[in-house]
Amino acid sequence: MKLLVGLGNPGREYVGTRHNVGYDVVDAVAHRLGLVDSPDGFNRKARSNFDGLAMDCVATVGGTTEKVLLLKPTTFMNLSGKAVQSAMAFYQLAPTDILVALDDMALPCGRIRLRAGGSSGGHNGLRDIERALGSADYPRLRIGIDAPVGRVPWKDYVLTRFSESQRPLVAEAVDRAAMATLKWIGAGIGPAMTEYNVKDDR
Repeated sequence: MKLLVGLGNPGREYVGTRHNVGYDVVDAVAHRLGLVDSPDGFNRKARSNFDGLAMDCVATVGGTTEKVLLLKPTTFMNLSGKAVQSAMAFYQLAPTDILVALDDMALPCGRIRLRAGGSSGGHNGLRDIERALGSADYPRLRIGIDAPVGRVPWKDYVLTRFSESQRPLVAEAVDRAAMATLKWIGAGIGPAMTEYNVKDDR
């Protein structure tokens, strides 16, 4: 079984903010898997479970059939580990069975980057997941949101919405991130990194 976790904050006031781009990836994957009719349909059809909104399915990707759980933690970003740990314990998953999608200020807006593991890089959601799991050895999919310009505090920056010039870049990145996630489901993190990290650098 595979678990996709999209990081973000619950509530209408956070929809479309930079910190919620992980949620957007879950929406896009649910749409590509045919679970919802539109990219914004996940919240209406998902069930409340594992301290989040969850939807599961059996997906066949690249000739591989996997049970997949899509999860948006609703614990707020700083407590994301609670939801991840709950889902992993219920399904008895290993850290390598999960993929965490999140925003990253260190990447230019529109870039994506897959990694098999690594540090939190100062991201509070990843930091809490590592605390909950006792490990940093789980795949993550970072979506670039640019760094704040000038003296804007990063805590304020991530809770604001994308600029007009950033929106098309982010929309394209979320779509690529959804395709990369499907590749991970069907072939694993190595092939997904090879295909999508290289393409992203061109």
